[in-house]
Amino acid sequence: MDDLPDTLVRLTTRLETLESRVYALEHPEQNRQPIPAEAEGPSAITRTTQPTPSAHAGGDFSVVGKAMLGIAGAYLLRALAESTAFPQTAVVAIAIVYAAMWLVAATRVKAEAWFASVAYAVTSVLILVPMLWELTLRFRVFPAAMAASVLATFVVASFALAWKRHFTAIVWVTSAGGSTAALIMAIATHDLAPFTLAILVMAVACEYPAAGNRSLTVRPLVAASADIAIWAMVYIGSRPEGIRMEYRAVSGALLLGLAPTLLLIYAASATVQTVLRGHRITFFEIAQTLVAFLLVVWSVLSFWSGAGAVVLGALCLISSAAGYAIVIVHFDTAPEQRNYHVYAAGSAVLLLAGSYLCLPPVWLALSLIGAAIAATLVGAQSARLTLEFHGLVFLGAAVFSSGLLVYVFHAIVGAFPLSPGWLVWCVSASAVLCYALERRFPAEQWKHWLLYVLSAALAVSATAALLVWALVRLALVGSTPGAAHVAVIRTLTICAIALVLAYSGSRWQRRELRWLAYGALIFVASKLVFEDMRHGHLGFTAASIFLYAITLLSVPRLVRQGLRARDAV
Repeated sequence: MDDLPDTLVRLTTRLETLESRVYALEHPEQNRQPIPAEAEGPSAITRTTQPTPSAHAGGDFSVVGKAMLGIAGAYLLRALAESTAFPQTAVVAIAIVYAAMWLVAATRVKAEAWFASVAYAVTSVLILVPMLWELTLRFRVFPAAMAASVLATFVVASFALAWKRHFTAIVWVTSAGGSTAALIMAIATHDLAPFTLAILVMAVACEYPAAGNRSLTVRPLVAASADIAIWAMVYIGSRPEGIRMEYRAVSGALLLGLAPTLLLIYAASATVQTVLRGHRITFFEIAQTLVAFLLVVWSVLSFWSGAGAVVLGALCLISSAAGYAIVIVHFDTAPEQRNYHVYAAGSAVLLLAGSYLCLPPVWLALSLIGAAIAATLVGAQSARLTLEFHGLVFLGAAVFSSGLLVYVFHAIVGAFPLSPGWLVWCVSASAVLCYALERRFPAEQWKHWLLYVLSAALAVSATAALLVWALVRLALVGSTPGAAHVAVIRTLTICAIALVLAYSGSRWQRRELRWLAYGALIFVASKLVFEDMRHGHLGFTAASIFLYAITLLSVPRLVRQGLRARDAV
């Protein structure tokens, strides 16, 4: 009996220890004080103060159990909706509030309990999406517009509720689930418009935090859903009437406005992040803006091809001017050059697209000539190789649109060359001028040589074609030249140009001209086989071979003479 008080004390201590451990298993997220232990040494105290894996496992199982209870409640609401005991409208309202309660619960857990936050957000999505599916497709309680509105409101509400806690995890779950559900329900209901608008609202919700330095990894998924939805609407809307009858009719104004809205969302977001925030543009933003632009062009050409193409072209030209202004003002001296190159390339694409959409052929070629000269001149003065490449691209587009490319082909290897129009003369002169304006960089790399070779090739090809035409015109004074005569004239012209290129390239340190001289020799060799010898006139063939042999012997000597003349200066 004397030992009874000590025994009671030990039993009380053990009960308190067991109670504390059970509480720790049920509430692993709480920081507990060291659990009272028997006087068994420091090891017992250390063992009870550290969180154990079993405690974490118990907490996770508890969260999953609560989530399963939430799913069970959703099934109960579904059963009530099927019965006639309660009005369906009341059950629907209760179900929406029930899903919202789980979303609120996901935003109210402690900051370190991210698993619980994600689990409750997933539970909320799993309650809402199947309910909307059945209410829209099975019970026909909700029209498609109402279901789309609920989905959009749910996603936007998740952004507002989770703004201060568990933001990334919660909005990833809700945005991914909401955008995917909207896309699937748009196809299932054959009513694309409301769900597409809902996805656009979700896209705005995702881009708003990104513009405020809170980037989200779910943005590509929402953007892809928007792209697919708008592509489907434009594709179905442009199909024959029999295919469109399966889907709900959509007005032409809506079809025409969806793609520009998508482009505005992502272009504005990228502009804010790069120009105002100073961030480096991401590959996702580049790709998504390009996809949205292509959708805009497709929708305008499909539903407003006349005046719409002109309006779109004018907007492209204005946007191109604004893009080049941003490049010069904001990105020209920036240490990170990705934004510079991306905005410059986008401005060049907009200029080409706008010119082809809204300008007639003659003005198209003239505007491209002006753009080529301006870009080359500004690039040479500011030592910007990118702008000089843009000048080359604009010049190539002018060569194509003016017919100079076809004329060069006919003059060098094709049928008898016709008289060139004044536009061909203008483009040829601009090709020579752009090559002359190009800046020679002191530390030249492969990209510099690529620019020089392509630019010189355009100028030399245009010059050779015009010289062939001039010599053929002189031959017409005495008689009518045949195919053999034209072949010799072409050989003479190309050989003469090769000699000039060999000397001038060495004399003025233009390596690309020497390369073109040797390229001309290779071209003449193939020309002798496929043109001169094919005509069967031995005298003219012998003349062409003689000219080629003289040129073959003279080109290396002229290269050496040019090098000596350069060294003597």
